[in-house]
Amino acid sequence: MAVTKVVMPKLSDAMESGKIIKWLKKEGDRIQGGDILAEVETDKADVEMEAFGAGVLRKILVPAGEAAAIGALIGVIAEPGDDIAALVASAPAGAGQGFPPGQQDCGADGCPPPAPPRPRAAWAERPARRPGRPAKRRAGPPMGVRPIRSVEATHAR
Repeated sequence: MAVTKVVMPKLSDAMESGKIIKWLKKEGDRIQGGDILAEVETDKADVEMEAFGAGVLRKILVPAGEAAAIGALIGVIAEPGDDIAALVASAPAGAGQGFPPGQQDCGADGCPPPAPPRPRAAWAERPARRPGRPAKRRAGPPMGVRPIRSVEATHAR
């Protein structure tokens, strides 16, 4: 049988990377096409990732709790007799940790301090209107409407 690469799928248009929440299968488990392999956290939701090949889950390259860029090799499905050594060896060190631009794996040295937060726009600082209460109205007619002179005001001249 063929060796199947398990890669981080693109699960939404804005997705650049995904985080493995947990693997539902473990190394050595028999896999059929359509089986749910893992739960992936995207930028918008938690999604189940299914297998597109059959065989045995031979290698998990990205453990639960770690992120991987779209298309990064995160696992390998193959039959027990298939040689996957070259595929695993060709995967980058810490496979699956091909973080998108602007993100990095900090490792044991720790991450540099994050950039300071950007100031909020003035309009964003206004308190939100409480739900269930009507907005305050200004005195006078609504914007874009001119009052009509009353009949009494016209005859009083």
